[in-house]
Amino acid sequence: MAIDGIGRVAGLSTESLSPPKTGAADAGFGDALKQLIGSVDSSAAEANVAVGNMLDGTGDVHEAVIALQKADTMLQLTVQVRNKLVQAYQDIMRMPV
Repeated sequence: MAIDGIGRVAGLSTESLSPPKTGAADAGFGDALKQLIGSVDSSAAEANVAVGNMLDGTGDVHEAVIALQKADTMLQLTVQVRNKLVQAYQDIMRMPV
């Protein structure tokens, strides 16, 4: 899967992942992480609403399952990003000075 595909899964566009034009390099990465976490939270909320609608009888089972799968995929992506960040931090800390 191309990186653009992963961005679309996460609800991010390639423009939102590019560093800001202000010159602060770490602000772009932090903003991208905040946006990723926000999109994970919103997809979980959408899944909760879809399941609630399904239980009330106003929603469709297929919509609920799709929303749950999207939320699960977003959470797995976020966990993998976190794992890579922790691994990079540990690699840097092991470097001899």
